[in-house]
Amino acid sequence: MHSRETDRKRTPESGDGDGRIGGVLLAAGRSRRFGEENKLLATLERDPLVVHAARTLLTGTLADVVAVVGHEAERIRAALEDADLDVAVRYNADHADGQSTSVRVGAAAADERGWDAAVFALGDMPWVDPETVDRLAAAYRAGAGSILAPSIDGHRGNPVLFDAVHFDALTRVSGDRGGRRLLETRDVTLVPVEDPGVRRDVDERTDL
Repeated sequence: MHSRETDRKRTPESGDGDGRIGGVLLAAGRSRRFGEENKLLATLERDPLVVHAARTLLTGTLADVVAVVGHEAERIRAALEDADLDVAVRYNADHADGQSTSVRVGAAAADERGWDAAVFALGDMPWVDPETVDRLAAAYRAGAGSILAPSIDGHRGNPVLFDAVHFDALTRVSGDRGGRRLLETRDVTLVPVEDPGVRRDVDERTDL
């Protein structure tokens, strides 16, 4: 992989120093493989999956969190509100066209909110340890790179942190691969963690 970091001029805060880092929770998908039920609203330890994923971002040192909703948006919004979570909500009207549309909405929100970097997390990954998010943020602030992902046993996982230099590119991604194309074409710093949750998502009910 190589680096093409020309989309946005870097600031002294980008990847070095304190930096204002926010979280983007992608929670707009239809979850067809899960069946008729919206998997993000399926219960795990008394709470919906999306609530667990949101709490992961809110528990640590992130400055701000935005949830991108789409399919059954009002039910997802209600679940977050019922859990009394301080999450801003953005609606993705094009959610049926794939995850990339939610990435675009999330990147635009991050840019508008003036973040120096954003941690993109998936609503169907409820087992990620909040400490993993903090480790990504700490590595970024230490200047480890402009795209950082957790790794366990040598395998890359989620969530992924993107410096603001990549926000413009993220607002142009297409298809159902989200930001993964950027991960394949630009330098990615892997941050080792002992957190199996970074590789564990929910696709079918048996995954619970």
